[in-house]
Amino acid sequence: MKLSFVGDLDGVREGLAALAGEAGIELSPEGRVVEVVRHSEPRIIVEADGEKLLIQYNRRIHFFRAIGLLVENLREKDTFDIEEKPQFDMNGPMFDVSQGGAVLRTESVKAFLRKMALMGLDMIMLYAEDSFDVKEQPFFGYMRGRYSQAEIKEMDDYAYQFGIEVIPCIQTLSHLADVLKWHAFGDIRDDHETLLVGHERTYEFIEQMIVAASTPVRSKRIHIGMDEAWRLGLGEYLVQNGLHSKFDIMNAHLKRVMEIVERLGLSPMMWSDMYFRAGSAVGDYYDKDCVISDEVIQGMPKNIQYVYWDYYHYDEEFYEDWIRRHKRFGSTPIFAGGIWNWKGFVLNYGATIDSTNAALNVCKREGVREVIATLWGDDGTECDWFSALLGLQLFAEHGYAEVLDDAKLSRRFRYCTGASMDDFMAIKNVDEPPGIKPGNHETYNPSRYMLWQNVMMGLFDENLRGLEVAAHYAEMEREMAVYAVRNGEYGFVFEVLKRLCSVLALKADAGVRITDAYRSGNKQELAYMAEDVLPEIRRRVEALHAYHFERWHKVNKPFGWDIIDLRYGGLLMSLGTAIARISAYLAGNVERLEELEEKRLPFQGQEGLVDCYLYKNMPTPSRISQ
Repeated sequence: MKLSFVGDLDGVREGLAALAGEAGIELSPEGRVVEVVRHSEPRIIVEADGEKLLIQYNRRIHFFRAIGLLVENLREKDTFDIEEKPQFDMNGPMFDVSQGGAVLRTESVKAFLRKMALMGLDMIMLYAEDSFDVKEQPFFGYMRGRYSQAEIKEMDDYAYQFGIEVIPCIQTLSHLADVLKWHAFGDIRDDHETLLVGHERTYEFIEQMIVAASTPVRSKRIHIGMDEAWRLGLGEYLVQNGLHSKFDIMNAHLKRVMEIVERLGLSPMMWSDMYFRAGSAVGDYYDKDCVISDEVIQGMPKNIQYVYWDYYHYDEEFYEDWIRRHKRFGSTPIFAGGIWNWKGFVLNYGATIDSTNAALNVCKREGVREVIATLWGDDGTECDWFSALLGLQLFAEHGYAEVLDDAKLSRRFRYCTGASMDDFMAIKNVDEPPGIKPGNHETYNPSRYMLWQNVMMGLFDENLRGLEVAAHYAEMEREMAVYAVRNGEYGFVFEVLKRLCSVLALKADAGVRITDAYRSGNKQELAYMAEDVLPEIRRRVEALHAYHFERWHKVNKPFGWDIIDLRYGGLLMSLGTAIARISAYLAGNVERLEELEEKRLPFQGQEGLVDCYLYKNMPTPSRISQ
């Protein structure tokens, strides 16, 4: 589609040229003329009336969303009149490029930025505990794929042309285990992941981090973290200072950090959970009996924004209550929801859609003007980043409508990505075998532990017994193969899952079959498992590993893949051990297989399919690490 844009194009020409191909247009003087008007009103207008095409916009990001609306509708009709009113002043994703070891390549970030521009998302954070260069600290982010100052500036420049703000997102209290493990930081360690409050070198280090994170970007905003300091004041701080309340420690530390931030001319935000945890008798963020006194609130700084993060609730009443509790701090909070990509290979769209709809509906009613869509890496970042595109579109469409229109969400997703909303929604089905309630609000992750568990140990076998899990994954393999073909450039999202399901179609119940055959004396079945099934599982695991390897190294820096290699290596070796052990037993070289004689217990004593958060609890009951 050839188009020629005329009118108020100052500040958008460079972005227009960069986005033309993504938008499906060719910029040509011979193309249909699009009149562009930049007005002062906070709304987007896109009109077509015969040959006349018009875009009216206020902010730069609105212009690029308007282009998408124009092209999408021109493909179907010649006359239309579209008006959208932005619901938020900030709306965009936060990618965790630290906890899971996966550091997105700059080109991958740019690919997301182009999609975000078409969707109308205007902010991006790269959550970096240690994934950026701090020149004074050579061990900070060492061998972890840290971004150079030049890389951060390159991403900021690219985002700026679309009107997308890059906001640094770091930690200045806890969540720093990958930093504090080095002896170089031994004197500023409260515990293994929390900084020592009150120590002067702590604040020298924090200033170095803040300067390094904020210098390469245009934004004067910064997220300073401060969440989940579980044992705040109970480590070296307790030894040096005695017992103090967490409220007092938080306020004292925050005051020192605020002095640094203000001196550098920055506007900070922070996660709010530590104040709620300190006021809870059980240390819970979402404790309805939590009490934060007026005295504590008076001691909290007023020139900082508090970020309420919540992806765990599905009822609007809860979000309404917690937003109002945040307002007691003296300002309207920023809200951070979640695109559930952090429980394994499978993105849980049931939990994502339902929690997001409830939360953002309330945000609009309660006057929350800034929202964040978090994507966490957590335990290895096994999930492909691009499977989250539908989640980004969901946040975007909420951002331009008082009430979400599911049909429009589907159309916009098809235009912005070329992919099917229904197919992306089906990703969740991989983690919804028999035994899981539709929607999976419990956020169980059975595909992950079925993959990584040892077939001779069967930590989850008793939970799987009697469920038709193998048949489920055989069907999922067939479905994902179809989706991989018909979703264009994003077919790879489904190819990974197809190969995962191919493994699980054999492996999901392999441990149960092996154990039952051994205990019943069925040596013919044992021989079949050792000679046919287990070798075929190994071949399928190798095929999954090969494709996963390819995808990781295309999208992420190589750092962090070593952890995934260890997992695949452990799985492949354990399958080899299973073959060797069973073969030795069948040959009469060993008398018993003790590991198969141990009575199988339900995982953690829970019946049915369950949740298991961390990889280290999946392959073996023996200790993998501290």
